[in-house]
Amino acid sequence: MKSEEIIAKLPYSKPFLFVDEIIEINENRVVGSYTFDEKADFYKGHFKDKPITPGVLLTEVMAQIGLVCLGIYLLKNSFSKDTSIALTSTDIDFLMVVLPGEKLTVFSEKIYFRFGKLKCKVLMKNEQGTEVCKGTIAGMMI
Repeated sequence: MKSEEIIAKLPYSKPFLFVDEIIEINENRVVGSYTFDEKADFYKGHFKDKPITPGVLLTEVMAQIGLVCLGIYLLKNSFSKDTSIALTSTDIDFLMVVLPGEKLTVFSEKIYFRFGKLKCKVLMKNEQGTEVCKGTIAGMMI
């Protein structure tokens, strides 16, 4: 399955689509990127005089690239518009702030995929190659 096909199958659209590109994907890992729009509305209030990207959105970027894209790839043709992937758990350490307009790359490695549950080790880096956040994330096919 090609990267464009996977992105087209994602159950999200703008402004809640947080995948620009899938750089690499195979049975065990996915690497993808996303750039936050520096004019996104949430920057007006988070924080009002010093905008930074909310951690919940960093988690969402890791979930969309590291869990949902990999899940679609692993499910191949059995993934349809009636299939969803729900987040079930996260354990993320936030190490750096992400400023408006930053491009981030997510590296995700499958820990296991069984009984419809996918668990991955995820790492996010900024353009300088500095770790921004890392941890584990899991989801279930429903």
